Amino acid sequence: MLQPKNKRMTRQRKVILEELLKQNAHPSADEIYQMVRRRMPRISLGTVYRNLEVLANMGKIQKLELSGALKRYDWDTNKHYHIRCVCCDRVDDAPIAPLNQLENDLYGATVFEIIGHNLEFTGLCPECSKKAAPNHAE
Repeated sequence: MLQPKNKRMTRQRKVILEELLKQNAHPSADEIYQMVRRRMPRISLGTVYRNLEVLANMGKIQKLELSGALKRYDWDTNKHYHIRCVCCDRVDDAPIAPLNQLENDLYGATVFEIIGHNLEFTGLCPECSKKAAPNHAE
């Protein structure tokens, strides 16, 4: 992982982190930008994107690069998995413990240096499931 040259917690980074910490969801950069603009009206979208990258490289947040269209961000940096709605792209934490044994099983079985793994579950969120229910009856 590349380390940012400037690890300082600037005012902009602090506000971005504070807004992300208020979320139960896993917002996109555009959604975080809208939240931050309420407190910092002159901040640009590019500044939010750059600072999200720096915060992720600092280990303060987690950047989720799931198979959905958008990158999303998570304030919880502990190893955990996610479940994504294939209809609306909503992302929630998957309520299971990390599968550390999977990584351990690969040590010695490959020439790769294992640095982690990603596991994404997909499905329909409750709202999209309700909307799809009438279609299942046809």
